[in-house]
Formats: sequence, structure tokens, C-alpha cells
Amino acid sequence: MSVPSHHPRDAAGVIAELVDKHCDQLVELRRDLHAHPELSWSEDRTTAQVVAHLEGTGWEVRTLDGGGVIADLGTDGDVVALRADLDALPVDDLTTDPWCSTVPGVAHACGHDVHTAALVGAGLALSEVAARGLLPGRVRLLFQPAEEVMPGGALRVMEAGGLAEVEQIFGLHCDPTLDVGQVGLRVGPLTGAADALAVRLSGKGGHTSRPHLTEDLTFALGKVITELPAILSRRLDPRAGVSVVWGRVRAGSAHNVIPGTGEVAGTVRMLDAVAWADAEHIIRTLVGNIIAPYGVTADITYQRGVPPVVNGPHSTQVLAAAVESVLGQHGHVSTTQSLGGEDFGWYLDRVPGAMGRLGTRTPGGPTFDLHQGNLRIDEGATVIGAQVLAEAAVTALSA
Repeated sequence: MSVPSHHPRDAAGVIAELVDKHCDQLVELRRDLHAHPELSWSEDRTTAQVVAHLEGTGWEVRTLDGGGVIADLGTDGDVVALRADLDALPVDDLTTDPWCSTVPGVAHACGHDVHTAALVGAGLALSEVAARGLLPGRVRLLFQPAEEVMPGGALRVMEAGGLAEVEQIFGLHCDPTLDVGQVGLRVGPLTGAADALAVRLSGKGGHTSRPHLTEDLTFALGKVITELPAILSRRLDPRAGVSVVWGRVRAGSAHNVIPGTGEVAGTVRMLDAVAWADAEHIIRTLVGNIIAPYGVTADITYQRGVPPVVNGPHSTQVLAAAVESVLGQHGHVSTTQSLGGEDFGWYLDRVPGAMGRLGTRTPGGPTFDLHQGNLRIDEGATVIGAQVLAEAAVTALSA
């Protein structure tokens, strides 16, 4: 992968120096956020912590209704945005670290505490880069609420003008399958579009000994469960990587009673934005066709979630240059596509940009999984993330 030729080496050395200066502060902030997680649209304390760390450092800071921060630095030139998400997940923290969650049933099990602390670190470094006259443009920090819910807090940030004048945007997401000191990069689709689907069937119930006198809703529900994913794979381009996976099935309460209602719910995911635009209409049509022989009726709830994250070629090169400046030429590694949803895709639907996967695994240590209560992060990832984000901004503005 080639990198931009006008790499600002003077600023690079300053960024490394300044992030290292704030190292202890960033680790402490990450631990504090981890101990006090907040769910989507409730990130009041987290927002206040971000403001407290950035105020008085040269950033023009404003908070958003419902949580979140937009901060601007510089007065002239192009604008590059850096993004972090603030919210935690409704899971129990199963770690025993001194900074484990103090909120029952809520934990930073996706690494957003790392994202937030890293972006604060990038902001502190960039403010001093600007004070030394080494910032060749303007930078905007987007501390976004509600990434973990559909359709995501990115829409709220954009409504508040978060992308106004922005030329490029960059972000990092924790990856516990990569060692700390590595950042996974990929041009093109990185994550998938993710929608929520629920199909509620209604029909005449009855005794299981007389299914011919009923509309056998349970059988019809089973057809939806098995046939919708199969048929959809023939109606949408297979290169789109379409996946329908059910997470909840509810029908009946007795073994010998055919119920009058039942529901199946799950997610619809794909890697292609064109297929994503067509998916809802096709799915509604297919469900109607599948249940038609059984006489039942369907109430379909289809919630469009987030588009795929599609990394632009130039922006990915910029991010690679930033990683190389921080970690050396072996710091960036190829990464694979994922069907996980990430509302960073909304930003990339408007402006060019790229997201990288920040390695958080301690070398030789266990591999954890995201969205699990036992997730542990190598704390060196916070400092590396801060350096990479700051470098990405300066590199993009200097290219």
C-alpha cells in the first residue's frame, strides 16, 4: 500500500512526544470511563469528562442535546474530522480489574472507553501541535453518542453540523484479535450494513390433533425461519454477502396447542450498499409469498440500521501513513471484512474517510471477543490510538 509523499515528519515527532506526555492521564481516563459506563443516549458523565479534558486547551467545544461533543481547532484551511463513540453495552462486566464497571448490567464491552480516551489524547496533542504552528489546517473531533443502537448517533451528530466543511474523516475501532501495536486496514467494505427484522404472524389456532382446522401458525413460522434466508440469497447479488440470522423465536405455550400468534426476530446484514437499498422491499415481498399457502397474516417490522463502512482508497493510504509513522512499516496489517454493524458508515456515506482496527490484545495473551463481559484491553492501545488519530489528521491536511 502506497502512502502520501508529503508526510509531515516534524509534526510526527511532536505528536509522539506530546501523546507520551499525556500517557498516564489517558490511561487514567480510560479506566475512569470503564468504571462508569453509560448506555446509549445517556452518556452525560462521559460527555462531561470529555469537555473537562479539552476545555482550555485551544479547542472550541460544544455539547450536543442527548450527549456528545463536537470540538474544533484551527481557523484556516481544510477540515479533517476524527471520531470516537461514547456508549457502553447492557452486559455485566465479568472482569475483576480495579476499574471494572461500577454500574450493574452495564459495561464497556466494545472498547468505546478506549476510543474516547484515545481521541481525547489526540486532541490534547493536536492542540499543542497547533500552538507550535505545525497544524496545516483545521481538525474537528466528533465524540458521538449511541453507536450501539440503530440507526446510530452518527445521524444526530450530522444533524448538528458535525460534517460541515469536512473533507475527510477517520476513526479506529478496537480489535481484540490483533496484538497491541498493530492496526488492521482494508480498502473497500470493512463492516456490513445491519438492519433489524421482526415478523409477527397471526392466524387461527387450535388443537395439534386437528391442524387441518387451523392455520397452523407454528408451521408457517418455521417456513419463514428457513425459507426467507434461502430465497433471499437468490434474489440479491451473492457478492453482497447477505446474511439473515434469527435471534428470537416465540410461539405457543403448550405442546398440544397450535397458537394464534408467533414471532421471529433477527438481523439482516450485507456488505453492499446497493443491495442494502433493495433489501427491505424484497424481504417484505418474500415473507408475503412464503406465508400465502397457510392463510396466516404477517405484521413485519423492518428497522433500517446502518450502512456498510466502505473505506476509500486515498483515505486508507493516509491512515496507513499515520500508522507507519507511529508503529513502523509493519504496524499496519491487512484485515478482513466483518458483517458487524458500525454507524461510522453514515459518515462515509457523506464524505471520504477510513476506519482502522486498533489491536488491543496483549502479545501472547488470550483473545477476547467484542460485546462480551470478559473483554480486556491492553492499555497500551489507548496511547497508540491517540498517536495514530493525531497523525492521521496532520497527514491528511498535509497531503
